[in-house]
Amino acid sequence: MNKHLNILAVVLISTFSFGQNLTKKIDSIIKDNYQKHPEVSISVGYIYNGQEDYISYGKISKENSIDVDKNTVFEIASVTKAITGNLIAQAANEGKIKLNDYIENYLPKDYVLQKQLRRKITVSDLASHQSGLDDIDWKELFSKNPQNPLKDVTRATFIDIFNNCSALPDYGTYRYHTIGFILLGEILENTYKKSYDEIVREKLINPIKMKNTLTNEFDIKNIATGYNSNGVKQNLMSWNSSAAAGLLKSSATDMVKYLKEILNENSNIAKASILTEKIFYKAKKGPRKIGLGINIYSDENNTFFRKTGDTMGQSSIICYNRKNNWGVIILINQQNSKMRQELWNKIYETILK
Repeated sequence: MNKHLNILAVVLISTFSFGQNLTKKIDSIIKDNYQKHPEVSISVGYIYNGQEDYISYGKISKENSIDVDKNTVFEIASVTKAITGNLIAQAANEGKIKLNDYIENYLPKDYVLQKQLRRKITVSDLASHQSGLDDIDWKELFSKNPQNPLKDVTRATFIDIFNNCSALPDYGTYRYHTIGFILLGEILENTYKKSYDEIVREKLINPIKMKNTLTNEFDIKNIATGYNSNGVKQNLMSWNSSAAAGLLKSSATDMVKYLKEILNENSNIAKASILTEKIFYKAKKGPRKIGLGINIYSDENNTFFRKTGDTMGQSSIICYNRKNNWGVIILINQQNSKMRQELWNKIYETILK
């Protein structure tokens, strides 16, 4: 008995020491970046074999003395797409939709696909960026109103784009677009007869107690101000009909809760996540593989799943490896995809690979 206890003690001490070492390594990477760019605040959370930890640097804004912490809320931007993909997978697991069914079978009646395009686009096509549909012009919207590019964009805007689409010239080819996930949001709402934010709360926020994950209301003190790529203060994105494509706001603690849940493999969220990890798009040339709202990466050692996000004022990335039981969330309060990617690359290449 004493021998077994001694072995258990050694394992626990070894695991604890490894966890401490991992935190130190990640902290060193994040701290070095912050020292080089003290104007950019960062919040990082990770889980490794059930252990979790958090690292934060900076203030919630340039004008505020409040430190960013693990509960500070950021825009997770297009990481929302991964969550929408999970919700679609939950609906599929519940038998409410079929991923290979045509989208016209699930969309509200005011979305009318032109006759020549019917019986072509599937639900999974939308979630893997290969539907070929027309999309909103982000460059034009941003040039008109850089602080609030979606101000004049309504549900009617997306209906008009969809109903007037007459051809799918690049159907079956990857083209990153927003409207696919807006349509997935519409499918969810039409399927459950509830709003997108109600569905997110029922299927995700409430079951795993994500206290810092916000939808249509986000007027709180502990929220990070956004800054554009030039360091100019940027309004946070207001909630609107494009929510399912990129408008959720969350914290490192809540996103680690989400990572823990999807790595658990026993919950509805985890079972849905496993479905999202199935390859629904694979490039004929190159390594690109996409599941439902999530990108799939493989190297000689690992297969991991990743989604990035950018608003006009913040950037984010979520990554996880189911086999090796780790996950990472990185949130920064500037639109800076280069910084976000460099942080992730250093963490992966030097620690997780």
